[in-house]
Amino acid sequence: MSVHVYGAPNGAVYTLPERFERKYYLMPRDVGVAYGLLRQLCLPAPEYPSEQVNSLYFDTAALDQYERSDSGDYCKDKVRIRWYGEDRDLEGMQDVFLELKTRRGFAGAKQRLKLQAPAGSLTSANPGTGILPGTLLMEALARFGYFPTGMLLPVIRISYWRYRFSDITTDQRVSLDCRIRSTMTIPQAGNGERELGLPGGVIEIKGRSMELPAALRSARMLDTDWTRFSKYSACIDAHCEKPGTMGRLSPSGRVVQPW
Repeated sequence: MSVHVYGAPNGAVYTLPERFERKYYLMPRDVGVAYGLLRQLCLPAPEYPSEQVNSLYFDTAALDQYERSDSGDYCKDKVRIRWYGEDRDLEGMQDVFLELKTRRGFAGAKQRLKLQAPAGSLTSANPGTGILPGTLLMEALARFGYFPTGMLLPVIRISYWRYRFSDITTDQRVSLDCRIRSTMTIPQAGNGERELGLPGGVIEIKGRSMELPAALRSARMLDTDWTRFSKYSACIDAHCEKPGTMGRLSPSGRVVQPW
């Protein structure tokens, strides 16, 4: 596989500043209302106001990172390759981003490195490919100062549609994610189903403060509450439950009715 690595000048890793993240899970019936509300209260992002986001997550064979995320540990790390756009729009060599997302309590930071990979390795028809050679993956993670204790494998691909906004007064980033779909890629994990869809959506607010923007506080966020919802954990949970299990496609503690 031919992969060209490039990033910031002189090959530097790009580090996003530490920020606080708050997430609000939305029932399916509320996603459209939330979109209309955010359009009234916020400004659309000047670049890429909406697009499909795709991530291939890596973990050990024992799913160590998943276990830490699912149990709500104070220290959590996620390794993923992210790219943008639908399969039909991918051709030639495509930009991808190797990302290390670290979370310590409520604060999170992210390091990312821009690379290129063949479009064929990114399509949903090839969910089991790791996109990057394993040696290149480990070398790139070492540039982040991250040395996993076990071998990392491509575990799950998650795609969703993201609408991006910014708060008018604080400039905090606000996004609405919906149409969440996942494909389990690690061998002998899940129940053998190729793809699952999670109903509902997620509003994410990211900024340098835990305080919500005044406009969003006044709207009470559709009467939903802050949650530790993780697409990564929720999708793996859904794949590992037996088909037909009550609440299988719902976040923990919530049951989305089929009607």
